[in-house]
Order: sequence, then structure tokens, then C-alpha cells
Amino acid sequence: MRCGMGIEARQVNELFINIDPIQAGGKLTADAMKAVIAYGDGYSVCDNCRKPNRLDYISKPPIAAFHKDLADWLNMDAVRTVPGARRGFQAVAQTYVSKGDPVLLTSLSHYTEFLAVEESGGIAREIPADEQKMITADAAAEKIEDIRRETGKVPVLAFIDHVDYQYGNMHDIRAIAKVTHQYDIPILYNGAYTVGILPVDGKTLGVDFVVGSGHKSMAAPAPSGVLAATAERAAEVFRTTSIVGDVTNRKFGIKEPEMMGCTLMGATLVGMMASFPHVKERVKHFDCELENNRRVVDALLSIGGTQLLSEYPRKHTMTRVDTTGSFDTVAETHKKRGYYLLSALEEKGITGVIPGATKVWKFNTYGTTRVQAGYLADAFTAIARENGLSVKE
Repeated sequence: MRCGMGIEARQVNELFINIDPIQAGGKLTADAMKAVIAYGDGYSVCDNCRKPNRLDYISKPPIAAFHKDLADWLNMDAVRTVPGARRGFQAVAQTYVSKGDPVLLTSLSHYTEFLAVEESGGIAREIPADEQKMITADAAAEKIEDIRRETGKVPVLAFIDHVDYQYGNMHDIRAIAKVTHQYDIPILYNGAYTVGILPVDGKTLGVDFVVGSGHKSMAAPAPSGVLAATAERAAEVFRTTSIVGDVTNRKFGIKEPEMMGCTLMGATLVGMMASFPHVKERVKHFDCELENNRRVVDALLSIGGTQLLSEYPRKHTMTRVDTTGSFDTVAETHKKRGYYLLSALEEKGITGVIPGATKVWKFNTYGTTRVQAGYLADAFTAIARENGLSVKE
């Protein structure tokens, strides 16, 4: 099956149990797939765009209602859809950060947060993780004080990941937000691995901004994401344009500079909308997702020499393991070297592990059924036994 230009039709999720850490939460629903086909044309959602000619005012399809529902769901006052979480970071950084301003990040922050700071001329200052790879409120307070002593001012903005991409650890964002607000520092909640995966209540968490990833965690096409704000901060980051052309005297109504007028269009937006009812329901059952993850983690830990690098018990399904003392010992003499592990998994209908990785690697069981989780657990222990590794019963 080909799509033209030699592009093969992708069938990964149809043929395998996919445990890729960045793909598990972004698998499209059937409704989203239909929406992608129906609204694949670039400007398809603009069929019924009327004054004031802005995306979030369109009522057919119900884009305006979706924005309201999305804000209510996150318990924030305003929301915009954006081309990926990184564009949310960028919009907020461009609003608050000027050249030379210190910005608070963490030693576990995603690279796109750093790039957003760099583009705005800011200086990245990291809160260090502790020995358990956790970011704490005390460490945040200490870092802010260090910055104030060194520069005479506090950071103008804080980017904090609720669940980090390196270990899948869950950090106490509420306590950290209390610290940043004591210094009047606005805080951006990076929910790339939480919005659409588990319940997120922005005001209960005490954050100024909530950023989510549609294609990572909301069963939406790429690139898509959301940026939500409190009423106070929305007036700043979603401010409307005031520029005027010097020859034509043109003005541009209520277009928003940080959104570049309109953001998501076509398949990305309508795909996210179509999946939204399913996403709202699935976050209510995250306890089942954790139970499935536990079965797989426990199976891996039963293999002699395997270590868990993420926090335990697990609070998220994206998990990092060290199999240097188990699967990697097999890779040293196996004819396929480190590629044998993915090959063995794919023979059993499982994919998503980085090819060649047998030392430190990540996986994500989100979206698997109980039966699939049991199959995954059995597959890992079976491969271990087949290659002479010890497995505890």
C-alpha cells in the first residue's frame, strides 16, 4: 500500500502494540481519523469564517464552543489551540522575556523550553533535580534566591514540567507554583505528558499557564497543542494587535500577535476536536493505565540485572529503565548486537523501543488494555529466558 511518491501507508498501530514513549498518547481515535479525511484541505475550517475573522470565533464546525469547553475542562479562563506545545512555550516567552532576563527552568526541562527562552533573549537558569530525579519546591526557592543574589532580580518566568520527558517522574507543581508566586514569578505548567492523559485543573494547581500537546497526549494529529491562561495572564499573552501600516493605514482588528492571527487549521484542529469527547472520558480512568504499567514494570524488574530509573511506585506510564545488567549483557555477544531486543519484540508484535537500545531506554504503556499489558509483561520475560537471563517467578 502506497500513498504516492513511494510513501508507504503506515500501519504501525494496526500491526503492533506500540510502546513508543512519545506516541502512546497521540494515537488517533476513529472519529479523529474521519475528521482528518473530511477536513484535510488546508483552509477547510475557514468555510464559514465571518467577522471578526478569527479562528476561535468560528461556529461551524463548532470551534468557538470547543475553545470554551477546553478552557472549562482545564479550569482556566481562556485557551487557544497552537501548533504544538512548543508554540505555547514560545508565545509565553515572547510576552514576558526580554534580552538578558533570567528564566527559571529545570535540569529535566524539554529542549523546546530552552529554545523558547533563547529566541526571546533570555538566560536559562535550571533548578537542579535531587538524587531521586525530582524537582522540589525547596530547590526552586533556593535557585530563585541564588539568581537574586547574583543578578539583583528574580526570574521573569518559570517553566515547570509536571511530568518530565526524561524519567516520567511527577513533580509537585502545586508546591513549586506557591514558591514562584511568592516572588511574583508567573509559572507555566508544561502538561505535554499530562493534558489528555490524566485530570489537570490549572487553578487548583495554582499556575498561570497550562500548555498541552495534542499530538503527544490528546489523540490529535501533529502539530497540535493547547495554551490556556488565567484571566489576568490571558490579557497579556492573548493581547490584540495595535500595529498600523504607514502607507495604507491598515489595522488588523482583533488578531493576536503571539498567535500570528490564527493558529491551528484544517485536519489538525478538527482532529483534536473529534477526539476531545474520548479524551475527556479517558482521563477519568488513569488508575487503570497505572495498573497496566505496573504489570509491565514488575515483569521487567523480575529480570535479573534490570533497574528502574523512574520513581516507584509509578505515577505515570512513561517509564525509564536501565537494562545494562540484563538485556545489554546479551547484546555483547549476540549476532544482532543491541538490535536483537527490538527484533525479538517485533517478532512478538511489539514495537516502540529505540532500535539498538539495550542499556537505558524508555517505554510508555498508555492506552494498552489489561490483556495487552499482560502480553507485554510475558513477552519481556520470555525474551529474557530465551537468552539465558535469570527471571524471578
